[in-house]
Amino acid sequence: MSLILPRAALEAIRSHGERDYPNECCGLLLGSADGGAAREVREAQPLRNANTASPRNRFDFDPAEHLAAQRAARERELEVIGFYHSHPDHPARPTQFDLDHAAWPGYSYVIVSIRQGKAGEANSFELAEDRSRFLDEEIEIR
Repeated sequence: MSLILPRAALEAIRSHGERDYPNECCGLLLGSADGGAAREVREAQPLRNANTASPRNRFDFDPAEHLAAQRAARERELEVIGFYHSHPDHPARPTQFDLDHAAWPGYSYVIVSIRQGKAGEANSFELAEDRSRFLDEEIEIR
């Protein structure tokens, strides 16, 4: 599977990570997945990091905000096809914590590295069906 990501959506994710630095940012990837070889992002929907215990290296979605964003996306005939978050001062690779808390195979998980407040590399992953590992997912920027 690959992820088609508009440049504007990637820049929105990168900007969100820079704004929230030194804390992690998080959000939804909205678009369509037709069951083919790619998921296509139409937009990145920022959400507030609701983790108050350790926001520098953990994120949580606010359940009410998450639900409202899903409903608004459906009204616009978009679906949640993935999630994104930042790794402040760490690589754009999933951690064991990310793996332990990833719940949905069949979605894209984009991680952007924010080093000293500046966005760096972004990578995408798909959770294996058995939830044992993340699989690298190609990002096609358009």
